[in-house]
Amino acid sequence: MKKALVAYFSASGVTAQVAERLADAIGADTFEIKPEVPYTSADLDWRNKRSRSSVEMGDSASRPAISSQVDNMGAYDVVFVGFPVWWYREPSIIDTFVEAYDLSGKTVVPFATSGGSGIGNVGRNLQALAPEAKVETGERFASNVAAGELAAWAGRWL
Repeated sequence: MKKALVAYFSASGVTAQVAERLADAIGADTFEIKPEVPYTSADLDWRNKRSRSSVEMGDSASRPAISSQVDNMGAYDVVFVGFPVWWYREPSIIDTFVEAYDLSGKTVVPFATSGGSGIGNVGRNLQALAPEAKVETGERFASNVAAGELAAWAGRWL
């Protein structure tokens, strides 16, 4: 069995719950992608074009800083990367995370949570950021997804 890491960013706690359920189901390590400057409710107001999240998502070069790092990324074969869908794609902090590591030869599998938005072109976006990795298309899950469903899905790469 391959060694897996479940790395995730969660703005409201929903993605964290799914990520922890996935990690428990497959016996993976976890890493929470925490912004150096935490997001406030005002920062996350997608209806305000001047909110922090709106500004970041409007600038494809935006790379919010992360407060910590994975010390042993080389130990993992598969990296599951979880996040809430923002503006039909991954939040900019996910781009920061992917660019921070040499993911050459690793399988990167995105997964997302959303009330209804699809995962969009996340696989293609992340592949451009980690060209030497094998980046999968990924999948969106409901907040109440069962551990068994997550384990069956993740098993394709383990």
